Amino acid sequence: MQTIGDAHIYRGDVMDAYAQWPTPAAIYSDGAYGVGGFPGDPRTPEGLGDWYRPHIEAWSRGASLATTLWFWNTEVGWANVHPVLIANGWSFEFLNTWNKGIGHVAGNVNGRTIRRFPVVTEVCAFYTRTPALPLTPGGDDVVHMKEWLLREWKRTGLPVYKANEAAGVKNAATRKYLDQGWLWYFPPAEVMEKFVAYANENGNPDGAPYFSLDGKRPVTATEWASLRSVWNHEHGVTNVWDRPALRSGERFKGSGIRSAPRTYNPSASSSTHLNQKPLDLSRRIIGASTSPGDVVWEPFGGLATGSVAAIELGRQAYVAEQVEHFADLAEERLSTVAPGLWGSELVVDGLDNVSGSPVSDAALGGVQVTN
Repeated sequence: MQTIGDAHIYRGDVMDAYAQWPTPAAIYSDGAYGVGGFPGDPRTPEGLGDWYRPHIEAWSRGASLATTLWFWNTEVGWANVHPVLIANGWSFEFLNTWNKGIGHVAGNVNGRTIRRFPVVTEVCAFYTRTPALPLTPGGDDVVHMKEWLLREWKRTGLPVYKANEAAGVKNAATRKYLDQGWLWYFPPAEVMEKFVAYANENGNPDGAPYFSLDGKRPVTATEWASLRSVWNHEHGVTNVWDRPALRSGERFKGSGIRSAPRTYNPSASSSTHLNQKPLDLSRRIIGASTSPGDVVWEPFGGLATGSVAAIELGRQAYVAEQVEHFADLAEERLSTVAPGLWGSELVVDGLDNVSGSPVSDAALGGVQVTN
């Protein structure tokens, strides 16, 4: 594995790299679409569940309860993979739609033969880990966090309604934090701290410690907060992303190499990688679900757009790519991202990205950099 600053590149099958990577705060998945988009991508989406299964199992082993997943695909591709994600402990939160607009197909649709509406979208599904904890510290039997919370409270021997007194509320504790249905809320760290103190001071001393993750001491507020995923909210951003398809400078073109099974005779205008994602959208999702210094996995690197965005935002990137040509380009992009050197503004397809960093034109495929 090669290290370039805070970026770590594995050239080869990512299945051989997962065990070497540290726990991620977020996983940026932009793999097979079932469209023959790169070597190894199936030609149809029906088998994508099986294609992704070993990767999803590895993600689940490497994740913490606070890990999030951004899953790029087509609508039908995502639909085929969703059941596998649910079966492996991932909870669906919401679906984002990248609307590339009519410009994506203008002049390229034969209305007499298409027999459908032109498709100008991709999707990016957001998942969190299903909050589950062992029934007993270190045990193999796990239950949903809401069941664990109620079980721990009942172990104290205290009436359940006393949880409201512990939290200093009228009824929110029993109505939300100890609820066993769909109204359950993850207790904030400050509420959990009150639960822990009250239970261990007033509960049956024979069962102490209560609300313990290791069986030796009660969980702290900091430890409890670390079990919940990061969300940095930005007002005005919705789950519909109206953003033109990549073209002009940011899009890598003209490599002359056949990049995908469906690309037969690449020209100077042919895309180097059919799945290349916009940096601005990649910054948006990584910035929303991670904090500076956090680890981001990009298992299907391609041109490593997710990792470039992660480094620009002050995160650590772990990326894998087994196609040598793509890995070379990914390495070039990452080697020219200078963490901590701000002050340049990237102009991409007319969009101002004030979080840019000074990078070479080669690394961004000719993106205009202005100071």
